Order: sequence, then C-alpha cells, then structure tokens
Amino acid sequence: MRRRALLLGSLTGLGAIGLAPVVAWAQDGWDPRITDFDKVLGSPDAPVTIVEYSSYTCPHCARFHKETLPRLKTEYIDTGVARLVFRDFPLDGMALRAGMMARCLPDPLFFSMNEVLFAQQQDWARAADPVGALGNLGRVAGLNQDAFQACMADEALADRIIQLRLEGAEHYGVNSTPTFVINGEVLAGAQPFERFASLIEAAR
Repeated sequence: MRRRALLLGSLTGLGAIGLAPVVAWAQDGWDPRITDFDKVLGSPDAPVTIVEYSSYTCPHCARFHKETLPRLKTEYIDTGVARLVFRDFPLDGMALRAGMMARCLPDPLFFSMNEVLFAQQQDWARAADPVGALGNLGRVAGLNQDAFQACMADEALADRIIQLRLEGAEHYGVNSTPTFVINGEVLAGAQPFERFASLIEAAR
C-alpha cells in the first residue's frame, strides 16, 4: 500500500512527450517476456512483436489508439505479421484504476474496453466523478457495481499493474507514454503509421 501511494505520488507530469528517435535497446534474440498478465492482440506466431506501454489518461496514447492502431491492426496485426502486447504504464491514480477495471473484465472484452477508454478519455478522465464514470463504463460491459467496487479494492491487481510500470522502466528505460518496443527496438511517442511500418517491415 505504501509503495503504491509513494509511486503514484511521483507520477504527475510524466505524460508529456516529444517525438523521440528509435533507440536500439536489445540485442539479437530479444525476449519480450510475455506472461499470462499481458494482454495480447494478434497471432502468437507473428514474426513481429510490438510491446506497448501506455497510460489511460495520456492524450498521446489516446491519439495512437484513435489514429494509428486501427491501420496497424488492418495491415499488420490481422494479417498475422505483428502482434500487440499491451502493458499498463500508469501516470496517475486514475490511469491505474482504469487499467484495473479493464483487467477485471473477461479477457475477450479487454481490447474492446481498451478502445472505449481511449476513445472516451476526455469524458471519463475529466468527469466530476471519474471513478463513478469508470464504473458506468464497466457496467455497460457487464461489470456490476459490487464487482466494480471489489475490482477497485483489489490491491494485488493494483500492485501487478504498477509492477508492469517498474519493469518497463527497468528493462527498456520507459519514462513517458506511449512507448513501444518493436522486436527489441524502443520507439517513444505517438508517431505516425509510416514510422511503425518501416520498423515492422525491417523486422519481419
């Protein structure tokens, strides 16, 4: 509990980013260290793995999900060339709670809720009662009030999400969102589709 409070207290202001260059972080034989806690979109046999570190309250992350991911999905994920591994990198307490709510839904609903959270970010994150707004989104997806409250009180789940953030910082130097690791290459920022495409084509 204390570690979580201290960590979240230090997160404010880390969401602002610029378009940073690709950084060669890993050597040949990169292991994305996928676990059962990761949320994966696409074929497990895809030759290219895109690990995404995002915060649900980050406007740059929302822009990526609205403008770039749909085309990546159509051209590379749905065709079996790439898979997307989503990892929370919460920049504040509301991003943490949003990640908890999404993960309390059944797995088949995760990426649908992921899309909703980013598409409606301005509505729920800036609501007078953002936790209540999250609860409303959860109820639409089938998470009743009791289940939502239990989800928000799940300290083990919160700690696992925070651990994703700590591991992203440790393994790849992530310090802003969104940050991507594409077959071992670190790419920071909500960059255009063409930048992702060039790295995917080089890695496939």
